[in-house]
Amino acid sequence: MNVQDENEPYDDINITPMLDLAYVLLVIFILMTTASVQGIAVNLPKASATPSLAKPQTKAITITADGTIYLDTYPVSMDQLEATLRQYKAVNPQLPVVVKGDAQIQYERVVSVLDLLGRLEITQIGLVTQRLVK
Repeated sequence: MNVQDENEPYDDINITPMLDLAYVLLVIFILMTTASVQGIAVNLPKASATPSLAKPQTKAITITADGTIYLDTYPVSMDQLEATLRQYKAVNPQLPVVVKGDAQIQYERVVSVLDLLGRLEITQIGLVTQRLVK
């Protein structure tokens, strides 16, 4: 039997405590990641009626190939579009609007939307097109 003297250095390193620590850290990381993804239910305070700064101010009007008009992602009629844009214009007088019309629609549909924007005195208007690839 080989007995090691107390003053002699060890020949090997015991890595078991280091592996235990690594496993504990791994388990903590997994638990914290799943807790942050699922979220915690809290009772949030109510905000005032003023618009949020994080909310995008530019409104997008899209006219599809079948003639349906969308404000952002919601389908609207011309009357609903006018009423909604009037409300947005009251909150933000410099309301920027972009118009995206499908290439297959009748030009009259785009003109009627542009005419509506002119009646509401919305002057910051952008027309969305695709870059021509050569």
